[in-house]
Amino acid sequence: MSSHCFKIFNTKTSQHFILLLMFFLIQSCEEDIAKVNNQKKNTNFASTVIHNGTIIQKDSGIVKVKFKAPLIEQYELIDSPYIEARRGIYLEFFDKKNPKVPGKIWAKYAKNNIKKNFYFAKGRVKIITTEGQTFVTETINWDQNKHKMYTKDTVFVSDKEGNILVGAHGMIAKDDFSEYTFYNNSGSFSSANLPATSK
Repeated sequence: MSSHCFKIFNTKTSQHFILLLMFFLIQSCEEDIAKVNNQKKNTNFASTVIHNGTIIQKDSGIVKVKFKAPLIEQYELIDSPYIEARRGIYLEFFDKKNPKVPGKIWAKYAKNNIKKNFYFAKGRVKIITTEGQTFVTETINWDQNKHKMYTKDTVFVSDKEGNILVGAHGMIAKDDFSEYTFYNNSGSFSSANLPATSK
């Protein structure tokens, strides 16, 4: 009788052990599935890829920016969505004073923060203004909300008459280039073509 009772008790213990083991296995599987799901939720990938594309930015029906690139990647599923052009860009920007003649920008790389309305370009950046002045530098930042462009890199500026100015420590300018400031500048510019301020 005591032996029979011992067997029953042992069977119940085994059942408890098996149930406990199954519980831990299920928990482990659920954790693994949760990890996989979290990996799948990674949103830092290009949601749109455009080859040889053009993006046009308008304000009240008026074209403000034309952005062309051999490769355009849009990252829209993150907190700070952006557009990236890793193979270079050609950009035209328009202002109210001279809407038919755009300013132009070339660069080897560019990034546009969509929410902040902010552009960054680097790699032999070349800018031609609507007035025909040419700016060459290594990087440029363009804050469209504040209507300014700036860089800390050396800037080389030339005009149609062949005058040259060098801003060794960068510049800050209105984005229509009606005013600009060079830092530690040198070169020869006629007084009519000198920037509004220089340091």
